[in-house]
Amino acid sequence: MVSSDKLPKNYDFAEVEERWRKSWRDEDHYFDHNSEKPQFVIDTPPPYPTGNFHIGNALNWCYIDFFARYKRMKGYNVMFPQGWDCHGLPTEVKVEELNHITKNDVSREEFRRMCRELTEKNIEQMRLTLRRMAFSTDWSNEYITMTPKYYAKTQLSFLRMLASGYIYQDEHPVNYCTRCETAIAFAEVSYEDRETQLNYFDFDGVEIATTRPELLAACVAVAVHPADDRYHRLKGKTLSVPLFGHQVSVVQDEAVDPKFGSGAVMICTFGDKQDVHWWKQHNLPLRKAIDRRGMMTGISGKYTGLSTSECRKAILADMQAAGILKKQEKLEQRVGTCWRCKTPIEILSGRQWFIRIKQKEIRDAAHQITWYPEHMLLRMENWIDQMEWDWCISRQRIFATPIPVWFCKKCGGMVVPDEKDLPCDPTLTQPKHPCPKCGDHEFTGEEDVLDTWMDSSISVLNVTGWDGSGKPKIFPAQIRPQGHDIIRTWAFYSILRSVALTGSKPWDQILVNGMVLGEDGFKMSKSRGNVIVPEELVGRYGADALRQWAATGAALGSDIMFSWNDVIAASRFQTKLWNIAKFALIQLEKEGIGENAPVTALADRWLLARLSDTVETVSARMENYEFDEALKAIREFAWDVLADNYIELAKGRLYTEGASRKSACRVLYAAYDALCRMLAPFIPYFAEECYSYLDKGSVHKQPWVSFTFDDPAARTEGDLLVKVVAEVRKYKHDNGLALNAPLGKVTVYAPHTANDEGDTARTLNADVHWRTDKAHLDKVVSGIDFNRSVVGPTFRKDAGTFMEAVKALPAEELAHPLKTIKVNGKDLAIPENAFAPKYSYVEEGAKVDVITIGDVIVTIATKE
Repeated sequence: MVSSDKLPKNYDFAEVEERWRKSWRDEDHYFDHNSEKPQFVIDTPPPYPTGNFHIGNALNWCYIDFFARYKRMKGYNVMFPQGWDCHGLPTEVKVEELNHITKNDVSREEFRRMCRELTEKNIEQMRLTLRRMAFSTDWSNEYITMTPKYYAKTQLSFLRMLASGYIYQDEHPVNYCTRCETAIAFAEVSYEDRETQLNYFDFDGVEIATTRPELLAACVAVAVHPADDRYHRLKGKTLSVPLFGHQVSVVQDEAVDPKFGSGAVMICTFGDKQDVHWWKQHNLPLRKAIDRRGMMTGISGKYTGLSTSECRKAILADMQAAGILKKQEKLEQRVGTCWRCKTPIEILSGRQWFIRIKQKEIRDAAHQITWYPEHMLLRMENWIDQMEWDWCISRQRIFATPIPVWFCKKCGGMVVPDEKDLPCDPTLTQPKHPCPKCGDHEFTGEEDVLDTWMDSSISVLNVTGWDGSGKPKIFPAQIRPQGHDIIRTWAFYSILRSVALTGSKPWDQILVNGMVLGEDGFKMSKSRGNVIVPEELVGRYGADALRQWAATGAALGSDIMFSWNDVIAASRFQTKLWNIAKFALIQLEKEGIGENAPVTALADRWLLARLSDTVETVSARMENYEFDEALKAIREFAWDVLADNYIELAKGRLYTEGASRKSACRVLYAAYDALCRMLAPFIPYFAEECYSYLDKGSVHKQPWVSFTFDDPAARTEGDLLVKVVAEVRKYKHDNGLALNAPLGKVTVYAPHTANDEGDTARTLNADVHWRTDKAHLDKVVSGIDFNRSVVGPTFRKDAGTFMEAVKALPAEELAHPLKTIKVNGKDLAIPENAFAPKYSYVEEGAKVDVITIGDVIVTIATKE
C-alpha cells in the first residue's frame, strides 16, 4: 500500500484529473480483433464537428462510457469508436460567414477545401473535450466521413443499392428549402405553429379560400366534395383562373373538407402534400410557379422574379383592386419548416435521387432489436407508418459525398464507375469506359451530392469493417446509443441501409437517451440564454461531477433538466467519499489487508451483507442501463450504510488491537475495493485515484465486483442494531446531550441476542445490555399536560382551581377520566382534550425512559 502520509487533506479534482488524463494510454481501450473474449461493439453517434461538444453530446457520451467501461470490467472486448459526421449545410454556412463569401464566389473544389479545413480545426477542439471528460474512446477506430476512405464506402453503398433497385432517379415533388437551396428529406421537416391569413376570393363565380394566393399561377384544378350539394352544378366544368386566365377542371374528391373555408379547394403544384396526392390521383398537369431560390417563375406573368412573400402581397392587392377579394380571416397553422434554418419549405418538382422505403422489412428488423427503454420502439413504428414518400437522398449543395454517376451527352444513358475506382468525383473526372448504350465518350458528371445521412447511416457498417464483400465478421454491432430526437433519421435510415446492404438488423440493442433542458425547463438555445457548455462545468467542478449529473439526472429515455445544484451535490459526494477513503486507508495501513481474517462482529457481518446486496443491485441496474438507479444504490451504500452507520459503529474497535480490529479492517477493505470498482465507470478519475493507494494497478483493469455474502441473520439483526443506535442518539440529541456524553445503562429487549462485540456500547458511550426476554415495565403517571388553549377559555377565573382538581385525581381517573369534575362544589363538564397524563416507566425499581422500535423495546436508565 502507498503510505497514507501522501494523502492530501482535500480532494483536488483539477490536479487529479489532469494527472491521470496525461498518464492513461489510448492503447488500453483498443478493440482486439484477435481476442477470444465476447465482443461488444458500439455504434457510437458521430457528432457534427462544430467545435463545441455541447451538453447533449456530453450526456449521450457519458451513457456510452458508463457501459463501455462496465463491459470491459465484465470481460468483454469492447469497441467504443469515435466518428465525425462532417458533411452538410451548417459547415457551408459557417465557411461563407467566416470568409464573407457565398458558395458561388469560388470554385467547388476551393469551397470544399475551406470546409475541410474548418472541420479539421473543429474536430481537434472536440477531441480535447472528449479526453477531458475521460471517455474511454477507441481512437484506433476513429473515422471521419469527409475522408476518401470513408466516403468511398458511402459511394459503394450507393452503387450497391442502385444495382439492387433500392435507389432510383425520378422527377418527383420533394420538400425543398429555398434558403438552403436544396431538397430535404421528409424527416428533416420540422413543424411550427404560425399565424397566417385565410383569403376568400371569387374564382370565376366560385368562392375559394386559400392561404397561398401566390400559387394562383400554379393552379391546375379546383376540388369539391362529391356530396356537397352547393357544387353539383360544377361537375364536368372548367373554370378560368383569376388574374391569369388559364382554364382548370373541377374534380370531385372525398378528401375535401366541406366545412373548411368555402368547401371548394384550389389545387396547386404544389402547396402541400395533399396537393401532391390529388395531382397524382387525378393525373393533373404540372405548373412550376416557384423556382429553387424561392422566386416566381415565368408562368407567373407580371409577378415573375418576385419572392413568394412579395408575390403574395401583390396578388392580394390586385384581387382587392379587381373586387374579387371577399374577406380575410386569421388562421393558426402548422407550417413545415427546414429544421436547419426554419424557413418554410416549398414542395417543388424536380429530378432527384430516391431510396425506396420498404416499410415491412424496416419494421421487422426494428422488432428484432431490443429497445431501451422499450416504449421507444413505438416511436419508430409510428414514424414508419407515417412514411408517404421515398427518401430523397440528393442535395443541391457542395460539401458532401459526390453521387458517383455520369450521364452520356449523346444518348442520356447513365454510367457508373467501377467499384475499384471509388471514391470519385464525377464533376472532376470522366468514366474510364465509353457509354454502354451508344459508345460515346462525352459525359456530364452529376453535380448533386448525397444527403449527409447517407454517410452516417452506414456508421455501423464502417466500424464493423464492411467492404462490400458480405457481412463483416463482427457484424451486427451490439448496441446503438442515441437521442430520441433522431429516431426518425439516424435510427430509421441505419436500419433501412443495413437491411438493404446485408439483409440483417444493424445492432442487437438500441439505447435511447433524452434531451437536456435548461434550468428554465426549456430546450437549450442561445436565444433563451440557457445554454450550458461542458467545458465550463469541467473547469468549475471537474469531469467526474458532470458525469455524476449525467447518471443521476433522469431515467433512461427521459429528458433531463440541467441543474447546477445537482453538479454541486455530486462534487460534495466526492468530498464525502474522499473522507471515507482517507479514514479507511489510514486504518488499513496500520493493520494491513487481511482478506482472510475471521469476521465475527455483527456490524461487520451486516456491512458485508449490505455490500453484497448493493453489488447485486448495481450489477443488475448496469445490465439494464439504469444508470440513475445504479449510482443511487452506490451513493446510499457509501454515504448511509458505510459512512454514517458502519464506521460510527466500528470506530471503537478500530482504535483497539486484536481480532476485532482485524475483522473490521477486512470489512473496510472489502467495501473500499468494491466501491472503487463500482464507481470506476461513473467517476473514473476519482476511482483511479482512490484505488491507486492500494498499489494494485489501475482500477480500470480490474474485473467487475463479484462479491457475495449470504447471511440473512446479519442483515436483519444488523438493521436492528443500526436502528437502535440511531434512535438512542436521537434521544441524546432531544435531551440536550452531546452524542459522546455518557448515558448510563441501556437495555435492548430484542428477539435475538446481538453479538455486537461492544460496538453499541462504545458508540453510545453507555452500559448496553442485549436481552431476549420481554421487558417488565411498570407504567406510572408522572405528571399532567394541560391544554391551556382549552382550559383557559372554558373555565376562565376557575382555570387554576380546575387544574388543581385534576391533579388531585387518582391515577386511574387520570388515565380514564370521568365526564365531570367537582370544582368549587360544582360538577363541571370536562372539555375534550383539556389535559393528558404524562407517563414514566419503572424497571426493576428504577425509573427508565422507553424507546419502541417495532416489537423491540429499549430502556434507558435515568437519573432521579
